Amino acid sequence: MITVVETRRAGMTLIELLVALTVFSIVIAGALGAFQKETQVFRRGNERLGVLQNYRFAVNAVEQDLQAAGSGVTTQQPVLIYAGADVVAFNADYASRTAGDISAVYVDTAATDAEVMALKRPRRITLPATSFSYPDTTYLVGGVNGPAETIIFFFAEDSITARDDDYVLYRQANDLAPELVARDLLRTDDGPFFTYYELLTSDTAASRVVEVPSGVLPLAHSVPIHASPADTGAAARIDGIRGVRVELTATNGLAGDEEHTMEASRLVWLPNVGLVTSTSCGGKPLAVSTPGATGVIDATSGEPQVELTWSRSPDEGGGEADVVRYVVWRRLSGAGDWGAPYLSIPAGASSYSYTDRAVDPGVTYEYAVSAQDCTPTLSDQSGAVAVTVPTP
Repeated sequence: MITVVETRRAGMTLIELLVALTVFSIVIAGALGAFQKETQVFRRGNERLGVLQNYRFAVNAVEQDLQAAGSGVTTQQPVLIYAGADVVAFNADYASRTAGDISAVYVDTAATDAEVMALKRPRRITLPATSFSYPDTTYLVGGVNGPAETIIFFFAEDSITARDDDYVLYRQANDLAPELVARDLLRTDDGPFFTYYELLTSDTAASRVVEVPSGVLPLAHSVPIHASPADTGAAARIDGIRGVRVELTATNGLAGDEEHTMEASRLVWLPNVGLVTSTSCGGKPLAVSTPGATGVIDATSGEPQVELTWSRSPDEGGGEADVVRYVVWRRLSGAGDWGAPYLSIPAGASSYSYTDRAVDPGVTYEYAVSAQDCTPTLSDQSGAVAVTVPTP
Protein backbone atom coordinates (compact mmCIF):
# COMPACT_ATOMS: atom_id res chain seq x y z
CA MET A 1 0.00 0.00 0.00
CA ILE A 2 1.40 3.37 -1.03
CA THR A 3 0.90 6.36 1.23
CA VAL A 4 0.97 9.84 -0.33
CA VAL A 5 2.06 12.62 1.94
CA GLU A 6 1.21 16.17 0.84
CA THR A 7 3.56 19.03 1.74
CA ARG A 8 2.71 22.70 1.43
CA ARG A 9 5.33 25.37 0.32
CA ALA A 10 5.11 28.39 2.53
CA GLY A 11 4.74 31.67 0.48
CA MET A 12 5.14 35.38 1.34
CA THR A 13 2.34 37.01 3.06
CA LEU A 14 1.10 40.40 1.92
CA ILE A 15 2.69 42.05 4.92
CA GLU A 16 6.07 40.48 4.17
CA LEU A 17 5.82 41.62 0.56
CA LEU A 18 5.04 45.17 1.62
CA VAL A 19 7.95 45.18 4.05
CA ALA A 20 10.32 43.90 1.34
CA LEU A 21 9.15 46.53 -1.11
CA THR A 22 9.58 49.26 1.49
CA VAL A 23 13.14 48.16 2.32
CA PHE A 24 13.99 47.90 -1.39
CA SER A 25 12.58 51.39 -2.03
CA ILE A 26 14.64 52.84 0.81
CA VAL A 27 17.82 51.21 -0.53
CA ILE A 28 17.12 52.41 -4.07
CA ALA A 29 16.30 55.94 -2.87
CA GLY A 30 19.51 56.08 -0.89
CA ALA A 31 21.54 54.83 -3.83
CA LEU A 32 19.92 57.32 -6.19
CA GLY A 33 20.49 60.16 -3.70
CA ALA A 34 24.15 59.25 -3.35
CA PHE A 35 24.51 59.02 -7.12
CA GLN A 36 22.82 62.40 -7.55
CA LYS A 37 25.14 63.98 -5.01
CA GLU A 38 28.18 62.45 -6.71
CA THR A 39 26.90 63.77 -10.04
CA GLN A 40 26.47 67.28 -8.57
CA VAL A 41 29.94 67.18 -7.03
CA PHE A 42 31.40 66.01 -10.34
CA ARG A 43 29.51 68.73 -12.26
CA ARG A 44 30.56 71.46 -9.85
CA GLY A 45 34.12 70.20 -9.99
CA ASN A 46 34.05 70.44 -13.76
CA GLU A 47 32.56 73.94 -13.56
CA ARG A 48 35.27 75.08 -11.15
CA LEU A 49 37.91 73.55 -13.40
CA GLY A 50 36.37 75.36 -16.36
CA VAL A 51 36.45 78.67 -14.47
CA LEU A 52 40.07 78.04 -13.47
CA GLN A 53 41.10 77.23 -17.03
CA ASN A 54 39.17 80.26 -18.32
CA TYR A 55 40.92 82.83 -16.14
CA ARG A 56 44.30 81.17 -16.54
CA PHE A 57 43.99 81.27 -20.31
CA ALA A 58 42.91 84.92 -20.27
CA VAL A 59 45.66 86.09 -17.93
CA ASN A 60 48.37 83.97 -19.56
CA ALA A 61 47.52 85.31 -23.01
CA VAL A 62 47.89 88.91 -21.85
CA GLU A 63 51.10 88.17 -19.94
CA GLN A 64 52.76 86.31 -22.80
CA ASP A 65 52.26 89.13 -25.28
CA LEU A 66 52.96 92.00 -22.88
CA GLN A 67 56.34 90.58 -21.93
CA ALA A 68 57.35 90.91 -25.57
CA ALA A 69 56.38 94.61 -25.71
CA GLY A 70 59.23 96.65 -27.14
CA SER A 71 60.98 93.81 -28.95
CA GLY A 72 61.97 94.77 -32.49
CA VAL A 73 60.67 98.36 -32.32
CA THR A 74 62.46 101.05 -34.28
CA THR A 75 64.09 103.98 -32.48
CA GLN A 76 61.18 106.22 -33.48
CA GLN A 77 58.41 103.74 -32.67
CA PRO A 78 56.79 103.85 -29.21
CA VAL A 79 56.54 100.71 -27.11
CA LEU A 80 53.29 101.47 -25.32
CA ILE A 81 50.66 103.16 -27.46
CA TYR A 82 47.62 103.29 -25.19
CA ALA A 83 47.09 102.56 -21.50
CA GLY A 84 43.46 102.53 -20.43
CA ALA A 85 41.31 100.82 -17.81
CA ASP A 86 39.91 98.35 -20.37
CA VAL A 87 42.36 98.66 -23.27
CA VAL A 88 46.13 98.25 -23.58
CA ALA A 89 47.98 98.60 -26.90
CA PHE A 90 51.69 98.19 -27.59
CA ASN A 91 54.22 97.37 -30.30
CA ALA A 92 56.22 94.14 -30.38
CA ASP A 93 57.91 91.89 -32.91
CA TYR A 94 55.70 89.02 -31.85
CA ALA A 95 55.36 87.19 -35.13
CA SER A 96 57.62 86.74 -38.14
CA ARG A 97 57.37 84.84 -41.40
CA THR A 98 61.15 84.61 -41.80
CA ALA A 99 62.48 81.18 -40.87
CA GLY A 100 65.15 81.39 -38.18
CA ASP A 101 64.17 84.92 -37.10
CA ILE A 102 65.37 84.95 -33.48
CA SER A 103 64.00 88.41 -32.70
CA ALA A 104 60.35 87.33 -32.98
CA VAL A 105 58.44 85.27 -30.45
CA TYR A 106 57.30 82.77 -33.06
CA VAL A 107 57.63 82.16 -36.80
CA ASP A 108 54.80 81.50 -39.25
CA THR A 109 56.15 81.24 -42.78
CA ALA A 110 52.60 81.38 -44.17
CA ALA A 111 51.80 84.72 -42.50
CA THR A 112 51.20 87.90 -44.50
CA ASP A 113 52.86 91.30 -44.11
CA ALA A 114 49.65 92.57 -42.54
CA GLU A 115 50.13 90.08 -39.70
CA VAL A 116 53.85 90.45 -39.00
CA MET A 117 54.91 94.00 -39.94
CA ALA A 118 54.37 97.40 -38.34
CA LEU A 119 51.23 99.33 -39.16
CA LYS A 120 51.77 101.98 -41.85
CA ARG A 121 50.19 105.42 -41.88
CA PRO A 122 47.77 104.53 -44.74
CA ARG A 123 46.42 101.66 -42.56
CA ARG A 124 45.80 103.90 -39.57
CA ILE A 125 43.18 102.49 -37.19
CA THR A 126 41.08 103.70 -34.29
CA LEU A 127 41.89 101.48 -31.33
CA PRO A 128 38.89 99.39 -30.23
CA ALA A 129 36.71 100.91 -27.49
CA THR A 130 38.59 104.25 -27.79
CA SER A 131 38.66 107.38 -29.93
CA PHE A 132 42.46 107.23 -30.30
CA SER A 133 43.91 106.66 -33.77
CA TYR A 134 47.32 105.15 -34.57
CA PRO A 135 49.80 105.48 -36.25
CA ASP A 136 50.43 109.01 -37.46
CA THR A 137 53.54 108.00 -39.38
CA THR A 138 55.26 104.97 -40.94
CA TYR A 139 58.19 103.52 -38.98
CA LEU A 140 61.03 102.47 -41.27
CA VAL A 141 64.30 100.65 -40.67
CA GLY A 142 66.77 101.28 -43.47
CA GLY A 143 63.91 102.30 -45.74
CA VAL A 144 61.96 99.10 -44.96
CA ASN A 145 58.83 98.88 -42.83
CA GLY A 146 59.62 97.92 -39.23
CA PRO A 147 58.96 94.38 -37.93
CA ALA A 148 57.09 95.26 -34.72
CA GLU A 149 53.34 94.90 -35.12
CA THR A 150 50.71 96.54 -32.96
CA ILE A 151 48.97 94.28 -30.43
CA ILE A 152 45.78 95.33 -28.65
CA PHE A 153 43.99 93.65 -25.76
CA PHE A 154 40.58 95.01 -24.88
CA PHE A 155 37.54 94.05 -22.82
CA ALA A 156 34.06 94.55 -24.26
CA GLU A 157 30.60 93.84 -22.87
CA ASP A 158 29.28 90.44 -23.90
CA SER A 159 26.13 90.99 -25.95
CA ILE A 160 25.04 87.33 -26.11
CA THR A 161 24.45 86.80 -22.38
CA ALA A 162 21.58 87.91 -20.16
CA ARG A 163 23.96 89.51 -17.65
CA ASP A 164 24.79 93.20 -17.90
CA ASP A 165 28.17 92.84 -16.12
CA ASP A 166 29.66 90.14 -18.34
CA TYR A 167 32.72 90.88 -20.50
CA VAL A 168 34.72 89.29 -23.29
CA LEU A 169 38.49 89.64 -23.74
CA TYR A 170 39.69 90.21 -27.31
CA ARG A 171 43.14 90.32 -28.89
CA GLN A 172 43.75 92.27 -32.08
CA ALA A 173 46.93 92.41 -34.16
CA ASN A 174 47.37 95.48 -36.38
CA ASP A 175 44.18 96.16 -38.35
CA LEU A 176 43.10 92.52 -38.49
CA ALA A 177 39.82 91.26 -37.04
CA PRO A 178 39.82 90.88 -33.24
CA GLU A 179 40.11 87.33 -31.90
CA LEU A 180 38.18 86.13 -28.86
CA VAL A 181 40.47 85.11 -26.00
CA ALA A 182 38.00 84.39 -23.18
CA ARG A 183 34.48 85.19 -22.08
CA ASP A 184 32.45 85.00 -18.84
CA LEU A 185 34.69 87.63 -17.28
CA LEU A 186 33.66 90.21 -14.67
CA ARG A 187 35.29 93.23 -13.11
CA THR A 188 36.79 92.52 -9.71
CA ASP A 189 35.07 94.78 -7.15
CA ASP A 190 33.90 96.97 -10.06
CA GLY A 191 37.51 98.01 -10.66
CA PRO A 192 39.47 98.40 -13.91
CA PHE A 193 40.75 95.41 -15.82
CA PHE A 194 44.17 97.07 -16.31
CA THR A 195 46.24 99.15 -13.89
CA TYR A 196 49.71 100.54 -14.60
CA TYR A 197 52.96 101.17 -12.77
CA GLU A 198 55.44 103.89 -13.73
CA LEU A 199 59.08 104.51 -12.89
CA LEU A 200 59.84 107.61 -10.84
CA THR A 201 63.36 108.98 -10.51
CA SER A 202 64.35 111.39 -7.75
CA ASP A 203 67.56 113.21 -6.92
CA THR A 204 67.10 112.48 -3.22
CA ALA A 205 65.78 108.92 -3.22
CA ALA A 206 66.19 105.66 -5.08
CA SER A 207 64.16 105.16 -8.23
CA ARG A 208 60.87 103.44 -7.53
CA VAL A 209 57.86 102.09 -9.36
CA VAL A 210 54.45 103.40 -8.28
CA GLU A 211 50.89 102.85 -9.45
CA VAL A 212 49.57 105.34 -11.99
CA PRO A 213 46.50 107.06 -10.49
CA SER A 214 43.31 105.93 -12.22
CA GLY A 215 42.27 109.57 -12.58
CA VAL A 216 44.98 110.27 -15.19
CA LEU A 217 44.04 107.33 -17.40
CA PRO A 218 43.94 106.81 -20.27
CA LEU A 219 47.49 107.62 -21.31
CA ALA A 220 48.27 107.64 -25.02
CA HIS A 221 51.40 108.15 -27.11
CA SER A 222 49.97 111.12 -28.95
CA VAL A 223 53.33 112.25 -30.39
CA PRO A 224 54.06 110.36 -33.64
CA ILE A 225 57.86 110.14 -33.23
CA HIS A 226 59.09 108.54 -30.03
CA ALA A 227 61.92 110.44 -28.28
CA SER A 228 61.44 113.48 -30.53
CA PRO A 229 61.64 116.98 -28.99
CA ALA A 230 57.83 116.99 -28.80
CA ASP A 231 57.76 113.68 -26.91
CA THR A 232 58.14 115.25 -23.47
CA GLY A 233 56.15 116.22 -20.41
CA ALA A 234 52.63 114.83 -20.13
CA ALA A 235 52.80 113.42 -23.66
CA ALA A 236 55.73 111.21 -22.64
CA ARG A 237 54.27 109.91 -19.39
CA ILE A 238 53.21 106.66 -21.03
CA ASP A 239 56.90 105.98 -21.81
CA GLY A 240 57.53 105.67 -18.07
CA ILE A 241 55.22 102.69 -17.58
CA ARG A 242 57.15 99.63 -16.46
CA GLY A 243 54.40 97.22 -15.43
CA VAL A 244 50.78 96.34 -16.20
CA ARG A 245 48.44 94.52 -13.81
CA VAL A 246 45.53 92.57 -15.25
CA GLU A 247 42.77 91.88 -12.75
CA LEU A 248 39.52 90.04 -13.44
CA THR A 249 36.96 87.62 -12.06
CA ALA A 250 36.07 84.55 -14.11
CA THR A 251 32.66 82.83 -13.84
CA ASN A 252 30.97 79.68 -15.07
CA GLY A 253 28.40 81.78 -16.90
CA LEU A 254 25.58 80.96 -14.47
CA ALA A 255 23.79 83.10 -11.90
CA GLY A 256 22.47 82.79 -8.35
CA ASP A 257 23.37 79.68 -6.36
CA GLU A 258 24.73 78.03 -9.51
CA GLU A 259 27.38 80.69 -10.07
CA HIS A 260 31.03 79.91 -9.38
CA THR A 261 33.71 82.62 -9.57
CA MET A 262 37.47 82.89 -9.25
CA GLU A 263 39.47 86.11 -8.98
CA ALA A 264 42.76 86.55 -10.82
CA SER A 265 45.38 89.28 -10.52
CA ARG A 266 48.78 89.27 -12.19
CA LEU A 267 51.40 91.99 -12.50
CA VAL A 268 53.33 91.81 -15.76
CA TRP A 269 56.67 93.62 -15.94
CA LEU A 270 57.86 95.07 -19.23
CA PRO A 271 61.57 94.24 -19.43
CA ASN A 272 62.06 95.85 -22.83
CA VAL A 273 60.78 99.24 -21.67
CA GLY A 274 63.66 100.17 -19.40
CA LEU A 275 64.07 97.64 -16.62
CA VAL A 276 66.95 96.03 -18.49
CA THR A 277 69.95 98.29 -17.88
CA SER A 278 72.65 98.83 -20.45
CA THR A 279 76.21 99.07 -19.16
CA SER A 280 77.85 100.36 -22.33
CA CYS A 281 77.38 104.07 -21.77
CA GLY A 282 80.44 104.80 -19.68
CA GLY A 283 80.51 106.84 -16.51
CA LYS A 284 78.23 109.38 -14.95
CA PRO A 285 77.50 112.27 -17.38
CA LEU A 286 79.06 115.65 -16.79
CA ALA A 287 76.71 118.22 -15.32
CA VAL A 288 74.90 120.94 -17.21
CA SER A 289 75.63 124.59 -16.47
CA THR A 290 73.00 126.61 -14.62
CA PRO A 291 69.99 127.16 -16.91
CA GLY A 292 68.43 130.48 -17.72
CA ALA A 293 64.83 131.22 -16.78
CA THR A 294 62.65 134.19 -17.64
CA GLY A 295 59.07 134.91 -16.64
CA VAL A 296 57.03 136.45 -19.45
CA ILE A 297 53.45 137.12 -20.54
CA ASP A 298 52.53 135.32 -23.75
CA ALA A 299 51.72 137.94 -26.38
CA THR A 300 48.97 135.81 -27.93
CA SER A 301 47.16 134.25 -25.00
CA GLY A 302 48.02 136.86 -22.37
CA GLU A 303 48.88 134.01 -19.98
CA PRO A 304 52.04 133.98 -17.84
CA GLN A 305 54.77 131.46 -18.56
CA VAL A 306 58.41 130.66 -17.83
CA GLU A 307 60.94 130.28 -20.65
CA LEU A 308 63.73 127.92 -19.64
CA THR A 309 67.00 127.50 -21.62
CA TRP A 310 70.18 125.50 -21.10
CA SER A 311 73.28 124.30 -22.95
CA ARG A 312 74.37 120.79 -23.79
CA SER A 313 76.29 118.63 -21.36
CA PRO A 314 79.97 118.28 -22.33
CA ASP A 315 79.23 114.54 -22.73
CA GLU A 316 76.78 115.17 -25.56
CA GLY A 317 78.62 115.33 -28.84
CA GLY A 318 81.94 115.06 -27.02
CA GLY A 319 83.53 113.20 -24.13
CA GLU A 320 81.68 109.92 -23.78
CA ALA A 321 78.96 111.14 -26.19
CA ASP A 322 76.34 109.11 -24.34
CA VAL A 323 73.72 111.65 -23.25
CA VAL A 324 70.24 110.55 -24.36
CA ARG A 325 68.01 113.06 -22.56
CA TYR A 326 67.83 115.93 -20.11
CA VAL A 327 65.76 115.80 -16.95
CA VAL A 328 64.20 119.06 -15.76
CA TRP A 329 63.44 119.58 -12.07
CA ARG A 330 61.02 122.14 -10.65
CA ARG A 331 60.02 123.10 -7.12
CA LEU A 332 58.50 125.99 -5.26
CA SER A 333 61.11 128.42 -4.02
CA GLY A 334 62.26 127.42 -0.56
CA ALA A 335 61.06 123.83 -0.78
CA GLY A 336 63.60 121.41 0.61
CA ASP A 337 63.03 118.51 -1.81
CA TRP A 338 62.98 118.53 -5.61
CA GLY A 339 60.73 115.45 -5.61
CA ALA A 340 60.19 113.59 -8.86
CA PRO A 341 61.49 115.01 -12.16
CA TYR A 342 59.21 117.58 -13.74
CA LEU A 343 59.79 116.48 -17.34
CA SER A 344 62.43 115.13 -19.72
CA ILE A 345 63.71 116.40 -23.08
CA PRO A 346 65.39 114.06 -25.61
CA ALA A 347 68.98 114.92 -26.49
CA GLY A 348 70.12 115.74 -30.01
CA ALA A 349 69.85 119.53 -30.26
CA SER A 350 72.61 122.14 -30.18
CA SER A 351 70.83 123.98 -27.36
CA TYR A 352 67.65 123.46 -25.41
CA SER A 353 64.59 125.39 -24.35
CA TYR A 354 61.26 124.66 -22.73
CA THR A 355 58.26 126.88 -22.13
CA ASP A 356 56.51 126.09 -18.86
CA ARG A 357 52.89 127.21 -19.04
CA ALA A 358 51.72 125.29 -15.97
CA VAL A 359 52.63 128.13 -13.61
CA ASP A 360 50.73 130.44 -11.29
CA PRO A 361 51.11 134.26 -11.39
CA GLY A 362 53.19 135.76 -8.61
CA VAL A 363 54.69 132.41 -7.57
CA THR A 364 58.46 131.90 -7.48
CA TYR A 365 59.74 128.61 -8.90
CA GLU A 366 63.23 127.09 -8.97
CA TYR A 367 64.51 125.03 -11.88
CA ALA A 368 67.49 122.70 -12.35
CA VAL A 369 68.62 120.35 -15.12
CA SER A 370 70.43 116.98 -15.16
CA ALA A 371 71.86 115.04 -18.10
CA GLN A 372 71.01 111.36 -18.36
CA ASP A 373 72.84 108.61 -20.25
CA CYS A 374 71.51 105.26 -21.45
CA THR A 375 72.31 103.25 -18.32
CA PRO A 376 70.30 105.41 -17.20
CA THR A 377 72.51 107.49 -14.88
CA LEU A 378 71.82 111.12 -14.00
CA SER A 379 74.51 113.74 -13.79
CA ASP A 380 74.72 116.04 -10.81
CA GLN A 381 72.06 118.71 -10.96
CA SER A 382 72.93 122.02 -12.47
CA GLY A 383 72.81 125.07 -10.29
CA ALA A 384 69.25 126.09 -9.40
CA VAL A 385 67.75 129.18 -10.99
CA ALA A 386 64.78 131.01 -9.41
CA VAL A 387 62.15 132.93 -11.36
CA THR A 388 59.02 134.76 -10.26
CA VAL A 389 56.05 134.37 -12.61
CA PRO A 390 54.70 137.76 -13.68
CA THR A 391 51.10 138.73 -13.10
CA PRO A 392 49.07 139.64 -16.22
